[in-house]
Amino acid sequence: MKGSLNIPNTLSIIRVMLVPVFVATLLFMRDVEVWGLIVPAIVYVLTGLTDMLDGKIARKYNLVTDFGKFIDPLADKFMVLSSMIAILVWMIIRGETTLALVFVWVVLVILLRELGVTSLRLVVAGKSGIVVAASMLGKIKTVSQMVGTVALIIEPLIPVFAENHILSYFFMAVMAFTTIFSGIDYLKAYLPHIDSNK
Repeated sequence: MKGSLNIPNTLSIIRVMLVPVFVATLLFMRDVEVWGLIVPAIVYVLTGLTDMLDGKIARKYNLVTDFGKFIDPLADKFMVLSSMIAILVWMIIRGETTLALVFVWVVLVILLRELGVTSLRLVVAGKSGIVVAASMLGKIKTVSQMVGTVALIIEPLIPVFAENHILSYFFMAVMAFTTIFSGIDYLKAYLPHIDSNK
């Protein structure tokens, strides 16, 4: 890994390290009033910031490396899937059964989308070397997941939403729809490069 730990790669590694911190604070601080919600929310925001910054810095200053191409998407998937599963467990522990039953479908949609798009990328890049850049829908999906995750965590601190969970249901719907439509967008971009007869 000589010469690979530039700023973008360091940010990606920090993102990987922050994910278990987020999970730990969310689950083990759940009985701490106020701060038990604020701390994991802050950790998640910091995690998301590393995701926003590493790619921009790498492209702007031409710091793209093979290690970066490996660690950045890995860190992204680690962050998204770990946080979704942790929040699902958190809801169940808190006794929010109905909310958890709805959210499990959102988690399933996100999981299937990530696995599908990643698989397509690997096949297309391996056979033809084509790399389809992140689309606007993909970026919207990422932002919706980040904002939605924070909203789900801090909702209990907002009295008007704490009982009916309107904020959570709204952002769960937004996350599901943006995930589905961005997945369809990537399918349209990648499928033409795959020969089903080979």
